[in-house]
Amino acid sequence: MFKLWATIIKDIRILTRDKVGILLMFGMPILLVIIVTSIQNSTFQLIDKNKISLLIANRDTGKISKEFIQSIDKIGMFKLVPLPKNESNATVMARVKGKDALLALIIPNDFSEKMDGKAKIIAGKALNTFGLESNKTDPKSGDVGPITLYYQPILQESFRRSIQGAIYSALQLIESKQILKNLYFSINEKPLPARLENELLDNKITINEIPVSKNGSRSNPNASQHNVPAWTLFAMFFVVISLGGSMVREKLSGSFIRLKTLPTNYMVALISKQITYLAVTMLQAAVIFAIGIWLFPLIHLPALNLPVDVFGLIIVSLTCGWCAVSYAICIGVFAHTPEQANGFGAVSIVILAAIGGLMVPSFAMPQSFALVMKLSPMHWCLEAYYGLFLEGGTLNDVLINIIPLLLITICLQALSIAGLKMKNLI
Repeated sequence: MFKLWATIIKDIRILTRDKVGILLMFGMPILLVIIVTSIQNSTFQLIDKNKISLLIANRDTGKISKEFIQSIDKIGMFKLVPLPKNESNATVMARVKGKDALLALIIPNDFSEKMDGKAKIIAGKALNTFGLESNKTDPKSGDVGPITLYYQPILQESFRRSIQGAIYSALQLIESKQILKNLYFSINEKPLPARLENELLDNKITINEIPVSKNGSRSNPNASQHNVPAWTLFAMFFVVISLGGSMVREKLSGSFIRLKTLPTNYMVALISKQITYLAVTMLQAAVIFAIGIWLFPLIHLPALNLPVDVFGLIIVSLTCGWCAVSYAICIGVFAHTPEQANGFGAVSIVILAAIGGLMVPSFAMPQSFALVMKLSPMHWCLEAYYGLFLEGGTLNDVLINIIPLLLITICLQALSIAGLKMKNLI
């Protein structure tokens, strides 16, 4: 026991001298979790607070185009910026290119006329279906020209589709309103009352969103619940920079050979490193979780809510930390230089994070990545954390993720010992 304690003290002293390693293990993940959470939280609240600027050049003088603009405004997603009617397409494009706004919408000068003609044609077809006569309308009068939407290329395709869907919904509302007006006028020979129009068009069914959780909680997960566990894992696995490099330096300095001449076993040193760096990973988790709980509200970010099963959180953190330490030791055993350990370790962590679901959600990955994703220890770590933070589960609920993680850890430990024996270091 004395030998183990003395070795732990030695490893702590070596760790405290590695200023760059400590900075990478603590400073970088803290910055990442703050920056990424801020960006994602801003995206989550885009509709409520940070509305998208939309330039509108309405070249139509009719009533329908004005109702169309009002419908877009009611969506609540855009901050409308009207432009002069005579604004040319080139000028509008220049405004978007100059980033006056991310979007610009041009409504053609015959929009109201064509939209009214289309509504009359559809209403007439409906009346004919009912066996009623309708006024004949020229089919060409319903050929509504396209409205033009300019956008900044920085907008991702998924976001553009959301914008298009919002504008299409406004168009559909206006078209439905015109069809109803024409049908009512054709049957009753008087305008559609405003009260009836509101009842027919504004009587929307509400959607009750309920997150599916294991404990029946109805609280919606925020950006902190998603990002803090993910970047905590990233921090844990980045101990490879310090631990992997430390092991390589010990091999090159002959420490392994000297240990073989002493009345001790290298397994003591191996256990010491695991205990020391496991404590480091737990400290990383504690620091990042504390930042999520206390610092985030001060910088106007949603506070991190800890899971109900705190004991389960500790067990999951210990298991994830042990896997991260085992991976770092394995890298240190097979690397020949500190540069190899640091370079391969850092790149491999980024790759494991990418295929494990830290950077791209697992549900968004192609089916061909399903098997590869399960080979990443970070995938099982993240699923275990999400089971606690997002789904409100307990330790029993995430055992299905902890067991594969323990198997991966045992494989890494066995591979490290086999590598040490193969190199005659133990």
